[in-house]
Amino acid sequence: MKKFIKQYRHAWILFAYACLYIPWFVYLEKTVTKNYHVIHMAVDDYIPFNEYFIVPYFLWFAYVAGAVAYFLFTDKGDYYKLCTFLFSGMTIFLIVSTVFPNGHHLRPLFFENDNLFTRMTASLYKTDTSTNLFPSIHVYNSLGVQIAVMNSRRLTDCKWVKRTSFVLCISIILSTVFLKQHSVFDVITAFIMAAAFYLIVYGIDYESIAAKRRRKQLNPEHNI
Repeated sequence: MKKFIKQYRHAWILFAYACLYIPWFVYLEKTVTKNYHVIHMAVDDYIPFNEYFIVPYFLWFAYVAGAVAYFLFTDKGDYYKLCTFLFSGMTIFLIVSTVFPNGHHLRPLFFENDNLFTRMTASLYKTDTSTNLFPSIHVYNSLGVQIAVMNSRRLTDCKWVKRTSFVLCISIILSTVFLKQHSVFDVITAFIMAAAFYLIVYGIDYESIAAKRRRKQLNPEHNI
């Protein structure tokens, strides 16, 4: 057990961040219930509600958790990159929701169909308020996982993993608007934030920079 804990002690950042994120998010969900800025785009009105998208929407939890767990146990470098990407965006989301309370009025007043999927959606609506929307964490984290999978050295030859991840990523993104959980605006802002953090986390070769610094420290005469 001691060996296991020592080998995977880098898991501490997950628990540490959860202690920050969960209370903050719960606070926002309880307090942002009225007097918020309404998020809406004209295109939202043309997107029909579709209860079947509840399946990929709920698969998001396994998708993100599974990716974090995989990299936690297989590649510390990719794990740190994924956590940095996810936690950075999630923190910005919390800050935005705190300083700019927001919500939408997109959810249907009633369901035309009565089936397992509409009942699952109704359950979701009861537990998840239509506030604290952008950037969409469902979209942002899905993009983060897909980016991590595509940039993983261990998964370089695992085409089926990359394809499955891509399909799931796109399905989850679509689910946010077809379930009326988010406005298209939330999706767009999630993509913009993902692009920014992709450049920061994956676009810079930090290992090469660190190696150059080490070489300079070992050979100071080289700098003259």
